[in-house]
Amino acid sequence: MEKRELLYEGKGKRLYKTDDENVLISEFKDDLTAFNAQKIGNEEGKGALNCKISTQLFRLLEEHGIKTHLIETISDSTQLVKRVSIIPLEVVVRNIATGSLVKRLGLKDGTKLPFALVEFYYKDDDLNDPLVNDEHCLMMSLVKSESDLEELKRLGREINGILKKFFEKRGLSLVDFKVEFGIDVEGNILLSDEISPDSCRFWDMETNEKLDKDRFRQGLGGVKMAYEEVLRRILEKKD
Repeated sequence: MEKRELLYEGKGKRLYKTDDENVLISEFKDDLTAFNAQKIGNEEGKGALNCKISTQLFRLLEEHGIKTHLIETISDSTQLVKRVSIIPLEVVVRNIATGSLVKRLGLKDGTKLPFALVEFYYKDDDLNDPLVNDEHCLMMSLVKSESDLEELKRLGREINGILKKFFEKRGLSLVDFKVEFGIDVEGNILLSDEISPDSCRFWDMETNEKLDKDRFRQGLGGVKMAYEEVLRRILEKKD
C-alpha cells in the first residue's frame, strides 16, 4: 500500500492517504502532550510501543465482537486503517476516581466508583475539549440521534468490561480510558484512534504505581519503562 500525502496530524499520530481512498496509514508519533498541549515532550520509541499495545488491544476487542478500524499493522509504528468520519466526541469510561473527576466533584482520589461512569467530551482543542451531556450532543448535531448516543455508551461499557477483566488478570487496574469512534462508508460505527497508555490510566494493583501518561503529566519520569511494562503484561499468556 503506497503512502501518499499527509491528510491529518494530531497530537499522537499522523494520517496519510493511500492509493485506496477508503484506506489510510496511521503513523504513531513519539510526541507527548498534556493539558491540551500546554506541556509538550518527546520519548523515543513511545510511538512504536503505543502502536504495538493498541494493535494487541484492538485485536482482543475484535475477538469479543467489537468492530474496529484496524486492518493490519505494517511496521513497528504504523497501521493500515479503514477511513472513517470521526464522531467529534471523546467517550471516557471511569472505574476509579482520579484526575478531572476528583477536581469537579471533590471525590477522594482513588475512590472506586459503584459502576462504570461514561462521559462525553466535545473534541475541540480551542475549547479544551469540554464535558458535554446528551442534550448538548443532540443540540450541536455531534451525533445523528439519541440512539447513536446510547450505542456509544453501550460500546464504552462493553469495551470497559472486556479490558477491565483482561488487565485484572495481569495485575493492572484499568482506572479510566478514552476511546473514539468513527463511521465508515457503509455507515458502521467503528472503534477508531487508539487504546494505549496515552489514552488509558493503568495502576499496578499491588503498589498503585502509575503506568501511563500520568508519569509525563506529573513529571514522574520513566515514561518509556512504564509503557514497556504495560506491553509486557499484555503479552503475558493467561488462562
